[in-house]
Amino acid sequence: MQREVRLADEFDPEFDELPEIVQDELLARAKLLEAFGPELGRPHADTLNASRHPNMKELRFNADDGVWRVAFAFDPDRAAILLVAADKAGVKERRFYRRLIKLAVSDSTNICKERSDHGKNTDRQAEFAAR
Repeated sequence: MQREVRLADEFDPEFDELPEIVQDELLARAKLLEAFGPELGRPHADTLNASRHPNMKELRFNADDGVWRVAFAFDPDRAAILLVAADKAGVKERRFYRRLIKLAVSDSTNICKERSDHGKNTDRQAEFAAR
């Protein structure tokens, strides 16, 4: 069963600012997430253990000389919501994950609200899903 994968409203402008090669790799991992859902594991995804949210995970990939992580969580309808992306290259691991999780948790508090407000994909979400 395929899962819905979408961008959090807060992540949408950030995604547009990522280098094209990073966008392409992120979309490739999003397709895997769509196909495998919560069962997607290493090396493509992993759990963010330091997060207080049990469903907080990360997509993992290398692109554009960077070591990229994209925090995501599953909403109550089991759709995967991509929350925030960051390049881990050259950053101390503990500091990197503290910052990534802080940003992701801030965005994830809106997941339930977004779902109830929007229900269905916006035009931008449909465009993302079509990639």
